[in-house]
Amino acid sequence: MINPKNFYEELRSKGINFFTGVPDSSLKQFCAYITDHTDKKNHIIAANEGNAIALAVGKYLATKNIPLVYMQNSGQGNTVNPLTSLVDPDVYSIPILMLIGWRGEPGKKDEPQHIKQGKITLQLLETLGIPYEVLSENIEEAKLTIEKAFQYMESNNAPYAIVIKKGSFEEYSLQTKVESNYEMSREDAIKVLVDNLEERDIIISTTGKTSRELFEYREELNQGHEKDFLTVGSMGHSSSIALGIALSRPERTVYCFDGDGALIMHLGASAIIGQNAPSNFKHVVLNNGVHDSVGGQPTVGFQINMKEIAKACGYKETFEATTKKELKEKVQQLKNSNGPAFLEIKVKKGARKELGRPTRTPQENKKDFMEFLK
Repeated sequence: MINPKNFYEELRSKGINFFTGVPDSSLKQFCAYITDHTDKKNHIIAANEGNAIALAVGKYLATKNIPLVYMQNSGQGNTVNPLTSLVDPDVYSIPILMLIGWRGEPGKKDEPQHIKQGKITLQLLETLGIPYEVLSENIEEAKLTIEKAFQYMESNNAPYAIVIKKGSFEEYSLQTKVESNYEMSREDAIKVLVDNLEERDIIISTTGKTSRELFEYREELNQGHEKDFLTVGSMGHSSSIALGIALSRPERTVYCFDGDGALIMHLGASAIIGQNAPSNFKHVVLNNGVHDSVGGQPTVGFQINMKEIAKACGYKETFEATTKKELKEKVQQLKNSNGPAFLEIKVKKGARKELGRPTRTPQENKKDFMEFLK
């Protein structure tokens, strides 16, 4: 395995001094090292991967220095537009070094949402005309890959990708901590929410640990999972899924259990929700200020006013809770509100180490859920 410090220093020796992207579990050790050893002006955790590409372009235009953009391969889709219509040699011809975590690598066990993307990760780079190399776990060979990447980028003014397998980096723990000394964990809040909803209510839960915790609580209660659509992938899109359902089933109350990172990733969805104004839409954001499922890298969740953003987007009512007592009160107000309504719950980061994963397949979840919607 590669020491994150050695890899970072090799990149710096080549002139890389600006880093941006969206954290990934395959890259979490390296991302953590960047966070701890790069000043905030030169390391920006972006809202989504397309934003990161555009931000990197701006840095290159202003400095002529090649920037680095990191991402999980699931985020490649968000980069296609700026890579083809902005960065490509047929347009502005911008060199960018991309680090892509390879989830769902063929032949390796992974979660359902990573299987398809894992199969097409290299094919997509080939389709985009972006040369790449899969990183070796030997640091000397990795240095040769970096050298090859820079020779190409400097000669062609074009992007180059380094694809990184899961487990390539040695362990490194993030030292830069986000303060979130709130009473409840995310799982605590989910339990309060579920306990206070009605029998016919619908839940759309965001990807990552939120859906895992919701699934496990239903198991703990010996309940089925037909009331919940577990969005195992598609980060940032749960609220739009919920909107589509709310508009189609106006007689049912639809709750979206969202995360701060997911909300921020596609924040424009909130404007569409507000303007379509389904009265049965209730948007709950579990805000812990970090990308919890991929290493605890910070979001700007605690630096922005989500309630005011929701109001500006057209949500009818907004609420906030930070304690279990407050949450029980706010859930009742949320239930009685005229939607679209918004509830931000500030929680501490982290999850149980023994937290499991859904044992129902996505197809089984879909079938049960659609039956419940009838």
